[in-house]
Amino acid sequence: MQAHSPEPAPARPPRLIIGISGASGAIYGIRLLQLLQGTPVQTHLIISPAARVTIAHETSMRLPEIESLASVVHGHGDIGAACSSGSFHTLGMVIAPCSVKTLAEIASGVTANLISRSADVVLKERRRLVLMLRETPLHLGHIRNMAAVTEAGAIVYPPVPAFYARPASIEEMVDHSIGRVLDLFGIDTGTVRRWEGTPKASRPTTERA
Repeated sequence: MQAHSPEPAPARPPRLIIGISGASGAIYGIRLLQLLQGTPVQTHLIISPAARVTIAHETSMRLPEIESLASVVHGHGDIGAACSSGSFHTLGMVIAPCSVKTLAEIASGVTANLISRSADVVLKERRRLVLMLRETPLHLGHIRNMAAVTEAGAIVYPPVPAFYARPASIEEMVDHSIGRVLDLFGIDTGTVRRWEGTPKASRPTTERA
């Protein structure tokens, strides 16, 4: 009797965890979700209670509208959610924006909620964690926490605008920053104006020695 080979497992869509914490800059997380809707990436969204307050102050969007942008929404206190386990395969996680409180939780390993727990899992599984840290000025404790998460494998990515792209609006600055974050995961949404080098006609002439 001829043995039958098992059926191949169905292809799994790439997954990315998106955390929105309570720092100013909720638009970064929202725009990230919007841009990923045009890709095969399955998004798993976690919004902190403080982020809900920030969203109400900074945007005209209602929470259900934002949640509808995600493939899956997890509760901030749902420590038993799928993304709290390393066996749940993901590309990694972006926290946009990342508050200094969330940064401190990740740096210390004290994972009291699903955002910090998911970030901890991403680090221990050696996956990519990008923190769009929003705070200024920084004191020494912030800087030490940034160093600690970097040593653990995270990427600290403050959303600093790139003026070489000559953005004409806040929206263009946000899209460029989000596009560069997605570059770190190998995802191109077409929002980044790539640097092609200084045109020869604009380069300063140098005198020969």
